Amino acid sequence: MKTTRYISILAAAAGLLATSCVKDTIYNTLHPGYGKIAVTADWSARGEGIDIPAMWRLTMGDYTGTETAATHAPDHLFEPGDYMLAVWNPAERITVNGSVASVDPVTGNNEEEGPYYIDNAPGLFFTCAEQVTIEGDCDHTFTVAMQRRVRDLRLELEVTQGRPELIESVTGILSGIAGAYDMEKGQTIGEPTSTVFSFTRDGSKLTADARLLGTMGDVQALVLDIVFTDGGRTQRTEVDLTEALADFNGDMTTTYRVTGTLETPVGMEEGKGEITGWETVEGGDASAEM
Repeated sequence: MKTTRYISILAAAAGLLATSCVKDTIYNTLHPGYGKIAVTADWSARGEGIDIPAMWRLTMGDYTGTETAATHAPDHLFEPGDYMLAVWNPAERITVNGSVASVDPVTGNNEEEGPYYIDNAPGLFFTCAEQVTIEGDCDHTFTVAMQRRVRDLRLELEVTQGRPELIESVTGILSGIAGAYDMEKGQTIGEPTSTVFSFTRDGSKLTADARLLGTMGDVQALVLDIVFTDGGRTQRTEVDLTEALADFNGDMTTTYRVTGTLETPVGMEEGKGEITGWETVEGGDASAEM
């Protein structure tokens, strides 16, 4: 007898599905094993009247990029993990090596043979550094708040004795200042250093401007070397500015002013000045008497 076999339509369909089904993994990006970044620099805290730098740079792991627009979105792929993202702008007379930014020395300095001074007016320098985590198959967006890391200092001295018109030149040496800043640590590093600058005279008023990474160390001192027109007479006056500059490392976006009086009596070959009666006024400025 011939036997006829019948196969259920539902069973046949189930078998077909079992043999044709392929499990697909769905990814969010075209780089499932890596992450990409887009970094936007926020310059809103740069200070009043300050232009946004024309160029800025960033480092993250082994990647370094340069940008002129608001957002940097490189094609670079990052392996998943934790990174330090450091962002800064190139500034005149500031050299960046790794995470450390250093103010350039004055030309001709030799630290081993004599006085060593750093530049008294480096360019405006902004930084931001923060830890970020990269995940695979993700496009990450970061906004970094750029902070100003240098502050302007103005020294104003009123000559109250002597004949200011006899002053030919005034050179100032300010010690106890910072020469290097570690972006990753968010602080100045190294040993205190010094800078040198010249005063200009307008009548009985002497003024000088400098730009510093900050004060550093226990003592900030100012040495004034004054040369007069009458026979090459000189006067050296040393002043302790530690108290007057106590708040200097505060709001970097405002100019810090120190005012005082300077005595230059005729016949005084060498003077010793000191700060008395100083007070901090609104805006972080300081007022002093020499």
